[in-house]
Amino acid sequence: MYDLEKMKAAHKLLTEYTYELRPVERGYANRTLHIDLDKNEIGEKSVTQQMKDLFTGGRGFGLKLLWDAVTPDTKWDDAENALIISNGPICGTTAYAGSGKATVVTLSPLTHNVVDSNVGGYFAPFLKFAGFDAMEITGKADEDVIIFIDGDTGKVSVETAPLEVVDSHLLGAHLTRMYAASEKGQRGVSVLSAGDAAEHIRYAIINSTYYDVRRKEIKLKQAGRGGTGRVFRDKKIKGIVVRQTKMSGKSNGPADLSLIRKAGKRFNHEMTELDDKQNQMKKIGTANIVEIMDNFELLPTNNFKFGSHKNTPQIDSSVWESKFTQGLPDGCWLGCTMSCSHGVDGHPIQTGPYAGQKVLVDGPEYENAAGLGSNIGNFDPEIVLELNFYCDTYGVDTISFANCAAFAMECYEAGIINKEITGGMDLNFGNGWAAVDLLHQMAKGEGFGVVVGQGVLRMKKLFAEEYGGDPKFLHDIGMEIKGMEISEYGTKESLAQQGGFGLATKGPQHDEAWLIFMDQVLNQIPTFEDKAEALHYFPMWRTWFSLHGLCKLPWNDVTPEDNGETAEPAKVEAHVENYCWVHEGVTGIKVTPEDLLLQSERVYTFQKAFSIRMGRIGREHDYPPYRAMGPVTAEEYLSREELYDGQLRDLNLAAPEELNTEEKMAKLRAHRESQYELLLDAVYKRRGWDMNSVPTLEQLKKMNMDLPEVVEVVEKARS
Repeated sequence: MYDLEKMKAAHKLLTEYTYELRPVERGYANRTLHIDLDKNEIGEKSVTQQMKDLFTGGRGFGLKLLWDAVTPDTKWDDAENALIISNGPICGTTAYAGSGKATVVTLSPLTHNVVDSNVGGYFAPFLKFAGFDAMEITGKADEDVIIFIDGDTGKVSVETAPLEVVDSHLLGAHLTRMYAASEKGQRGVSVLSAGDAAEHIRYAIINSTYYDVRRKEIKLKQAGRGGTGRVFRDKKIKGIVVRQTKMSGKSNGPADLSLIRKAGKRFNHEMTELDDKQNQMKKIGTANIVEIMDNFELLPTNNFKFGSHKNTPQIDSSVWESKFTQGLPDGCWLGCTMSCSHGVDGHPIQTGPYAGQKVLVDGPEYENAAGLGSNIGNFDPEIVLELNFYCDTYGVDTISFANCAAFAMECYEAGIINKEITGGMDLNFGNGWAAVDLLHQMAKGEGFGVVVGQGVLRMKKLFAEEYGGDPKFLHDIGMEIKGMEISEYGTKESLAQQGGFGLATKGPQHDEAWLIFMDQVLNQIPTFEDKAEALHYFPMWRTWFSLHGLCKLPWNDVTPEDNGETAEPAKVEAHVENYCWVHEGVTGIKVTPEDLLLQSERVYTFQKAFSIRMGRIGREHDYPPYRAMGPVTAEEYLSREELYDGQLRDLNLAAPEELNTEEKMAKLRAHRESQYELLLDAVYKRRGWDMNSVPTLEQLKKMNMDLPEVVEVVEKARS
């Protein structure tokens, strides 16, 4: 059906660049690749020692390159907006699990500010081994192009690509075969792509492929947050291909491989002995927590109204374990013994352009099961898989899509929108097939799906201004912060996690802080000072993974048998020690945990200054919608009336028997909002920021981030 030779023959070479092949040294290729699609120019820049010292790699390099590329007036769809894909010094290590991540950095069409999003697969290691610590793309092509980085021969080319389809599951497979020298060589090719919806929505993703040699198919991982795929397609990039077939366990140029192996041996032993007893990452992956979230009233249900549902067993981990193909090593980078990247093989598609075909569905992971399941009121696993597949191949962020569909469904049930507005679509909670229809509309750029594809922030404005919705109610139920939709965890009873989402610089993504169990379930951080310390340490520590090209799951999803007996189990100190060994083993630099945190604190603060530079100034941006803090509607309050009445009584806020439901809700809301204000004060103080959420000059100096351009931004914001 698809003639790859004909597709390739239709390509026209626009420009080509030849570079010197040289080995990676202690985790660094020591140069970055730069492509200007306006001028059809390709070049390289050296990585300076200062860049390593201050920005480390990965997200840090991406942020620095983007800062230098844009101005405070640059918009996401300006040609000068750079799309940057970076790896990190530890990325590409095969002797320690989870070492294959890339970070994508750009200005976001969703948040209108700087965004970073991490992605697995083979692309990041291959980019480094091909010769580059990061690649930066500016400008816009006149027609669809393929960028090809050939690490085997030392050439980079930009070629027109008029015939290839855009959808990722097909394009990834086609380009993998097209640029591989042989069937066996397909494992040495990785492809970045988006999908048809990426041309029409604001929360489009970039897919990264890797070739599964046992399935003989490509699998997809996603840079899912912030709309990176929209920037990708706005620049007329159809695909980015990297080929790197010559590699070994020493390709990362480690200083001392024995240290890395020492850490890897300890972790791999834990995976062998403890995984099945703990989280079953090899069998189920992150979907293992669906029923746990439900049990603790944390599973987002019906646009986060509720935290559990009687039908959760229909989408819990036992369902996914039965559907996932078991017994395959499902790591998304070589040597990852966590092997959590599961798939449903031969799934029959029921709708859309691929109806009747049997496909490989990557996942679902927890976020997909919760978002595409309970959050839209859908407890049919077949629909979850249909949605999962089409989100991936069309290039749609599952978290944002789920929250946007759920928001539209609640507005539909509240009478704010109707069938006339939705184009005849019945958007009641539980209508999963209507959600599938929304996806197909996004891919075609038509219908109400395009409205939903603009994000909750813009729907709030539209529904208020055009359809008469109450702006206050819409704001309360719109599950977004800073323009980005919230990850799929209910936070009503976790003040710390409300702060974890509200304070996240790029927007409310769980890769920055996940404190629900420490706070709500285990009560390990009871005071404001405790919460502030956790909201300092954990965001900084989690940032560290994105600097080095690492997945965070091997840090805390399987833990040493005696971890619960340590002083601070949530930190998993034995694994932090592993990372110190791995860092030294790769770079040759001996480090302490404090050194690793300082690497992160520098970049974290730089990203905060960057967001200020782009116009996000002040405390006002750090608040979650009230539904993330407490019950917005009487229905919500009454669903847990005993709990809420007890809190009013125990906190001496009111005698609940003397008040009606609306009065009780008002009392509870006033208290919870005041608690959040105190939390912000405590976190700002701990981070060295002023009370308007701006880093102080003293804090910049303390971490050697008092670069003149950064100081200028901070002083202007404080004036």
